[in-house]
Amino acid sequence: MNHRTRRGATIAVSALVAGGLTVAAVGAPATAAPVIDTTALTDAITIDGLKSHLAALQSIADANGGNRAAGTSGYDASLAYVKTTLEAAGYLTTVQPFEYTVVDYEGSTLTQTAPADVSYDFIDEFYPFEYSGDGTVEAAVQAVDVNLGGDRASTSGCESADFANFVAGSIALLQRGSCDFSVKAVNAVAAGAVGVIMFNQGNENPNDDRFGVFGGTLSTADWTADPVPVVSTSFDLGAALVATSGLVMEINVVTTETTIQTENLLADTPTGRTDRTVIVGAHLDSVPEGPGINDNGSGIAALMETALQIDALGIDTENRIRFAFWGGEEDGLQGSNHYVSQLSKAEIKQHAVNLNFDMLGSPNGGRFIYDGDGDGFGTTGPNGSDIVESVFEDWFDARDLDTEPTAFDGRSDYFAFIGAGIPAGGLFSGAEDLKSAAQVELYGGTAGVAFDPCYHQACDTYANISDTLLEQMSDAAAHATLTFAETQSAINGTAKGKALGQWSPEYKGHRALR
Repeated sequence: MNHRTRRGATIAVSALVAGGLTVAAVGAPATAAPVIDTTALTDAITIDGLKSHLAALQSIADANGGNRAAGTSGYDASLAYVKTTLEAAGYLTTVQPFEYTVVDYEGSTLTQTAPADVSYDFIDEFYPFEYSGDGTVEAAVQAVDVNLGGDRASTSGCESADFANFVAGSIALLQRGSCDFSVKAVNAVAAGAVGVIMFNQGNENPNDDRFGVFGGTLSTADWTADPVPVVSTSFDLGAALVATSGLVMEINVVTTETTIQTENLLADTPTGRTDRTVIVGAHLDSVPEGPGINDNGSGIAALMETALQIDALGIDTENRIRFAFWGGEEDGLQGSNHYVSQLSKAEIKQHAVNLNFDMLGSPNGGRFIYDGDGDGFGTTGPNGSDIVESVFEDWFDARDLDTEPTAFDGRSDYFAFIGAGIPAGGLFSGAEDLKSAAQVELYGGTAGVAFDPCYHQACDTYANISDTLLEQMSDAAAHATLTFAETQSAINGTAKGKALGQWSPEYKGHRALR
């Protein structure tokens, strides 16, 4: 990620099961961040307390095949641990079941059959899009409005006019660019394409890799009811295919579906106004590849210690806090999407704010705050998100700790809340992106190395944590949680339960949308 410096300042298709929850309306919006003394709470949160939860989650993973992925015994044991611990502290817990379908594409192939026979490697050289059609197609390949020179700015396939000379029955070769993949694919199918190959854009992009093979989603809202096979590939391979005369390709997309049954866990304070619920979330599942101690045991630890210390200090908050432990995040934000999908418009208005904590202890990390006011990335959150951002900024500024904004790009569980118009914010310590030399000046660490070198890997263990960063971020998380729990006016500027019309996320979970 590319951040403006500021001082202080696995594939899834939803098949949701009903299980709605009722919360009791927000009043007039606040115009500035409230000032609440949270010293007793933040002093009570210690690295030893935080790491006790990480140790428990590591032990659970060790006893359950090395991971805590949704739908596994490791996830179930993780949920039981959190539930039992918070119930003992007097929290009112609700288990919210849901299910969804995971699609695996193992066995898919991409082959050039003319002018030569060439087979391309699954994952390393191509990968099917989420919601791709399955089956086999073989046809001539036709490039559509690609741009291989200069800055490689591309609108390839974004308009139906791009396909004016397209030969029906061909495979469309498209370049990643300025519009959603689903728009490109829909236009291609409308022009008669029997398959689609989308190659990466081939330009420098501060937010993601625009050269290699990428994971994309077509999203169900815009995609056809009779989908064709659609795969991604790298810029270099795409450019080579564009230059190949007489090109014929075979795309074979193989899909294997597995239904995942899992649960969210919700833990409510027993007191506080239910018409101004502060929902504080972190995802409880890991990827299948590892125990997920930074991603996202660190966020879970921050929530648990905040909850436990609020209870230990005997704090009765003005507003209800709902601590939400989401399932299925790694499979496409499934749990948080399900939760919001079950809310009526009236219930949406009764959620004052969503705070999201996903990765807080990256070993080579930084201090990133979601860009609620849009001055870092040009896209704001729903009304009130600027206030959330300022609460975090003021906290770090008072401690002379540098921070940077990070975009609401759609990669974590705030996605559905923003879509519903609920103010949102949170913290993030970095994932697979490389730390720059300028960021080393801000946070220490090593330039040219990922913020979390073990992101989504087996080595994301108890050892994969920066104690200093985890404690700083957890204190800030607790401060913001209590701040909004003690406000006497709502921060929801819309108070209408409507989606934010201007938000155009680049991702949904870990899958790119464009």
